[in-house]
Amino acid sequence: MNYIERAKKYKAKKRLGQNFLIDAGIIDTIVNTADINKNDTVLEIGSGLGFVTEKLVESAKKVYAVELDDDMIKELHKINAENLEIIHKDILKTDLFKFGDNLKIIANIPYYITSPILVHLLGEIDDLSNKNRSSISEIILMVQYEVARRIIADEKSPSKEFGMLSILAQFWSDVEFIKKVPSGAFYPSPKVNSAIVKLRINKNPLLRLQDYSFFRKVVKACFATRRKNIKNSLVNAGFPKAVIEKTLSDVKIVENLRGENLSIEQIGVLSEKLKENL
Repeated sequence: MNYIERAKKYKAKKRLGQNFLIDAGIIDTIVNTADINKNDTVLEIGSGLGFVTEKLVESAKKVYAVELDDDMIKELHKINAENLEIIHKDILKTDLFKFGDNLKIIANIPYYITSPILVHLLGEIDDLSNKNRSSISEIILMVQYEVARRIIADEKSPSKEFGMLSILAQFWSDVEFIKKVPSGAFYPSPKVNSAIVKLRINKNPLLRLQDYSFFRKVVKACFATRRKNIKNSLVNAGFPKAVIEKTLSDVKIVENLRGENLSIEQIGVLSEKLKENL
């Protein structure tokens, strides 16, 4: 299958962040990582020219291909498969729960909207009954390499990797780094490398908390001003200084630590005690 020759027939649209995946080995890796069988329903985000779609319809019970670009829709209609349904729509305006339960999501998405798409799929950390997330079993993402590092990061990771995106992904799923993908795997080649990440969705959030909206506010405060220590970050977010000092003492977190030095569990404990002390 000469993917590059097929891709060269079309001009990628920069405004849509298009780079066509042309590496057969990487396409196989995506499909194999999803471990698709004849009982699976797959929803593919950003199907493009259909190179991955062609593989998916061979193994899945049903494939929904969601694509925004008119020209790509025309190409997808050339795939002769009874188990393929093409959805000509913006994924951010698409309710996934309408496509059934235990969906496997395959997404080769524009890098500039990675975060909005993840929020759309998972819901925010205080969105306990998100219908999209409840319909998904796992997500296989192709994202910019640096974004992949952020998704899997924790408090021990290099500075600036661990943050809101890390917590969102890990709050609702078990994350796994699958493979780094060189820029040459795409046409046209982007200026950065990519990576495949797998998210196995959990039925319950990572932490059991009294107030998830309050936790989200604390998380945002921890990472809003990275150069400030945790005490000053919380002060900057509007929490009373005296309450912060007492809370940090209660939970045995030193004041000069930064937010990215705290684990998700530590932030959860901090949030619960801060709420209690207010």
